[in-house]
Amino acid sequence: MTRQTDSHRAAVQAAFSARYRSDAAPAANQWSGVLDLQFAHRTIRDFTDQPLAAGTLELLVGAAQSAASSSNLQLWSVVAVEDPARRARFAELAGNQQHIAVAPLLLIFLADLSRAERVAERLERPREGLSYLDTFLVGALDAALAAQNAVLAAESLGLGTVYIGALRNRIVEVAAELGLPRHVAPVFGLVIGHPDPANTAGVKPRLPQSIVLHRETYGPESEAAEVAAYDVRFHGFQADQNLPRQNWSEVLAARIGSANALNGRQYLGAALADFGFTNK
Repeated sequence: MTRQTDSHRAAVQAAFSARYRSDAAPAANQWSGVLDLQFAHRTIRDFTDQPLAAGTLELLVGAAQSAASSSNLQLWSVVAVEDPARRARFAELAGNQQHIAVAPLLLIFLADLSRAERVAERLERPREGLSYLDTFLVGALDAALAAQNAVLAAESLGLGTVYIGALRNRIVEVAAELGLPRHVAPVFGLVIGHPDPANTAGVKPRLPQSIVLHRETYGPESEAAEVAAYDVRFHGFQADQNLPRQNWSEVLAARIGSANALNGRQYLGAALADFGFTNK
């Protein structure tokens, strides 16, 4: 038991050190293979064009559908894009992100209220709830939960993943490309494939738990100093990855500094209204 406890403590220390670039770690005596995968997650943008093994798509969707769903309403769908020409089109719509065109699979997760609408129509029942913001949020949140299950499943199979939020930059064109009916909206894409062996993507450090984890009530008292320290730790990651040196805090501030920094997503509300989401 002592040997196992020592092994678990060493695993916790190594995982926290990699994820936070800090020696601080909880005195935890438990560990698992799932935690191994979660702490080791990294974004992959360099893929080979090797096809996925037969049945992989269905396994990943099964894992996605095994995620929690609010009241089991299942207000989400996913479109699998495997055709190379169509993946190239979505790469263009997402700001010429070429990994979309290279990797064999693009999953586009959707907030899908149209299925619920059709069910209610067949039952000749009212559909007032479709007009409210919470119903759209349920669809978007369910899609996110499902996608993260798919990511964990893919990584357990040795595959790499990267989320594509930039599909929302040109959401109207993405919806048209997918042939979406009213009350369906693209939420994000997810690229899945075999990582290029030459890929050197590292584990990106996250904000320290001391400013993310609040106990009982919200308290940002130590935030300024902790963010400044995080900026310094992030410089180490950037140096390791041969990335330009930038403060995380400056990147965050620039992103929320103006509507133009949203790269087209400032029009999302109008697009959703056109898709039939009134979101009262």
